Amino acid sequence: MTLLADPHALATVGAVLSDESRTTAGILLLALVTVETGGLYMVKIVSGRAGVTEFQEKFARAGHAHAGVLLVLALLCQVLADSTDQSGALGWLSRSGVAVAALLMPGGFFFSSMGQGRTSPNRLIWMVFAGAVVLAAGLLSLGIGLLTA
Repeated sequence: MTLLADPHALATVGAVLSDESRTTAGILLLALVTVETGGLYMVKIVSGRAGVTEFQEKFARAGHAHAGVLLVLALLCQVLADSTDQSGALGWLSRSGVAVAALLMPGGFFFSSMGQGRTSPNRLIWMVFAGAVVLAAGLLSLGIGLLTA
């Protein structure tokens, strides 16, 4: 009998997150609250009450969008990582790479555009590129882990 044929079979299999995934998912959900509050700042920007340049508005939008999307993707990665046989550094990368990218990339957008009247990114733009590398590594690790499990 397959899981699809018996809707109660899933409960008997024990579809429970690992302790690592459960803890990380809890942290990620709490982090999503900060994205929600960041939305208040976005409302100030788009309503003209924040006094930012066009460049800063674009980077605020990019940072806010990347934060939300990457945190939700990091939540999904928790469930998927539990379906692999990975441990050690690869297990950590598969479980946490997207979450780390969710800190680095938005942080790079926000911190590189800070400052009165800024019209181009400062040196902290490196965080966006570092986040992209970590994101790619985490997704590759998880994808390969799923295909070889």
